[in-house]
Amino acid sequence: MKIVSWNVNSVKARLPNLLAYLQEAKPDVVCLQELKCVDEAFPRMEVEALGYNVETHGQKTYNGVALLSKSPLEDVTRGLPNFEDEQSRYIEAVVSTDKGAVRVASLYLPNGNPTEGGSGPKYSYKLAWMAALEAHARSLMAHEEAVVLAGDYNVIPTAADVHDPAAWEGDALYRPETHAAFRRLLHLGLTEAVANLTVTDENTYTFWDYQAGAWPKINGIRIDHHLLTPLAADCLTGFGIDKHTRDWERPSDHVPVWITLDA
Repeated sequence: MKIVSWNVNSVKARLPNLLAYLQEAKPDVVCLQELKCVDEAFPRMEVEALGYNVETHGQKTYNGVALLSKSPLEDVTRGLPNFEDEQSRYIEAVVSTDKGAVRVASLYLPNGNPTEGGSGPKYSYKLAWMAALEAHARSLMAHEEAVVLAGDYNVIPTAADVHDPAAWEGDALYRPETHAAFRRLLHLGLTEAVANLTVTDENTYTFWDYQAGAWPKINGIRIDHHLLTPLAADCLTGFGIDKHTRDWERPSDHVPVWITLDA
């Protein structure tokens, strides 16, 4: 099973690229973030024509997440459980295969900037969201399911995941509190896919800003992650980053990141 996560930064603007990628990469499951449209405006017909089932949790202008799957999507949950949120940032569902079932979530974690020294409302919202995700992940772990939590975490985990660590000091994506919250997720027993496999790329960046020539200068960061429960991690067979899509016409500032599971 190939599971892709991709922040498309507007599904309307990126529709030609999305359709081209689905035909090129042929993923089994796709987790999309930053749809920037309501459910009714999602290009369902075009995506379904390529053989995908579609579930969305959209919002006008901002945010929005979706799951696309070659297999039926069951037990769909929209919104992070037990967390009141006006923003559409989380959707999960169960994908069944002939080998069993995998619960997959697409998430778009808040950016959190400006932090206002760590006490600003946007940063407080980010940390509260991460705490709610931790609580939900703990509940999922208790059920001993194969679960993949994939998406744009807006977290740079380590200095190796950013071109210039000093330039990001104090940023919401790189603050100590952000790192601590991310580590708490891992301490639950979740595995970060990239850390569990030998990756030969010279870097594993997944995002390059549109500004200041970040892409040609390789000034990137890694903020798109797959976190796996033990049952999912046991099935992990591959990982990749499809950086070539950043060279496409009208690209997203993120690129697709994928894993393969023997599931």
